[in-house]
Amino acid sequence: MRVSVDHHEVRRGVIFKKTVHEVSLTVQFSHEEKQIIRQRNLTKTKLLDRRPAHAKVDDRDEQFELRMDHIFNGQTDRFVCETPSKAKIYEEDLLLAMAQVKRWIDDNAETGKRTVIEF
Repeated sequence: MRVSVDHHEVRRGVIFKKTVHEVSLTVQFSHEEKQIIRQRNLTKTKLLDRRPAHAKVDDRDEQFELRMDHIFNGQTDRFVCETPSKAKIYEEDLLLAMAQVKRWIDDNAETGKRTVIEF
């Protein structure tokens, strides 16, 4: 699994231009990792809760969550933050989530073995 995170400043708006900080995530899974994700039906799994800078108060949180199917086929996921500091914090959260995804895929590779414990 190869994870790439990029930061960009983006100017948005027609009349009132506002600078936002975009964090792009691209993940390249190995063939084996893709097979595990497909076989175990893990593509709809939520990886991270997040809320972008441009979200309205009454927007549903489910539409902003990062799921496995957003990054599964090498697609780039883009997320907007208000400040460079928030973008860096979001990057840290992403990297922690991606490390957890790697462990989670490895755990799903095989079923558990028989365990015998004597008390």
